[in-house]
Amino acid sequence: MTNDIDPQKHLKRIWDGAPKLAQARANRMYLEEFRKTLKAQLMKACGLEAIGAQEREAYAHADYVAHLAALRDAVQAEELMRWRMVADQASVEVWRSLEASGRAMDRAAR
Repeated sequence: MTNDIDPQKHLKRIWDGAPKLAQARANRMYLEEFRKTLKAQLMKACGLEAIGAQEREAYAHADYVAHLAALRDAVQAEELMRWRMVADQASVEVWRSLEASGRAMDRAAR
């Protein structure tokens, strides 16, 4: 069973995936924060006096809706990368457990 898991492959994927996950997280955080700026810009640009009306117009604006779609995509990309990393980490842990069990069995057989 231990021959089925190549820990070096999983560790390499974790190492190679770390910058991608970091970039995905940065993108998501930027989009979350920029949402507030975009809302303020849209509220200001609508030309209405009442705050509630400004907010309504900002939330209904096509740019705001497109921004939310981009935020959704960023969250999905980050979560996909994060769960792939979790799976690689779990594979390494399974390999470690199997190796330890194999050593214990070898000691017991002596």
